[in-house]
Amino acid sequence: MNFFDVINNHRSIRRYKSDPVPDDVLHEILEAGVRASSSGNMQTYSIIVTRDAALRQQLYEPHMEQSMVLDAPVLLTFCADFHRMRRWLHLSDAPDNFDNFMSFMIAAIDATLVSENVALAAEAKGLGICYMGSTLANCDQIGRILKLPQNVVPVVGFSLGYPDEDPARRDRLPMSGLVHQETYQDYCDDAIREIYHERETKGWNRYMSYPELRQRIEGSGVENLAQIYTVLKYTKDSHREFAQTVLNYLQDQDFMNNE
Repeated sequence: MNFFDVINNHRSIRRYKSDPVPDDVLHEILEAGVRASSSGNMQTYSIIVTRDAALRQQLYEPHMEQSMVLDAPVLLTFCADFHRMRRWLHLSDAPDNFDNFMSFMIAAIDATLVSENVALAAEAKGLGICYMGSTLANCDQIGRILKLPQNVVPVVGFSLGYPDEDPARRDRLPMSGLVHQETYQDYCDDAIREIYHERETKGWNRYMSYPELRQRIEGSGVENLAQIYTVLKYTKDSHREFAQTVLNYLQDQDFMNNE
């Protein structure tokens, strides 16, 4: 496909055919991934390919019981990884300066850039993907299951396989609300309302089109899409809990020596 067609036709795929992803196809898209930009060309990431059904069953709960964890033939987990780099430094009698939060951020950005390259390559080959925010939210549990050593943290991950559905493209905020020229241009209230006007209508209608979600929404008393996000989906308590999980795991993984 044309490169821009690949980008513009992206959809999150949650239902997959049982067909396996051929080894040569998987190798090709992973090779495309490692061509991504990397800070200092240190390539401070690792990619965990999980195809084993029993292992995916273990990952099902920390991935918040999302069906594609079991249904997709492949799970890819992209990890911030300074373990390999720090081992090399030790063997080379070089100072180790990468046990801090800045190092985690560098590695996390590397891993995220690689993941998007792999995602685009996969979609160009007719595969589907669905990113899972649970990768970072439950990084400690996922890290234990995947046997990650110190200085390795799961950052992003997605299911991978041949689509068994053809969902409609999701709406995006208008470019006028996302792109700033020269410096940041702050918004007046009317501009905020305009930016989110279409999202409020389409997003609300999409949630209300699912009977179970509609029942939950109507039972909760929420009145608009913004309230769905912060009352039902992303509560303050859940975000604080996930944030503490990540911070604790970064400490355990030797990324928080910042004094």
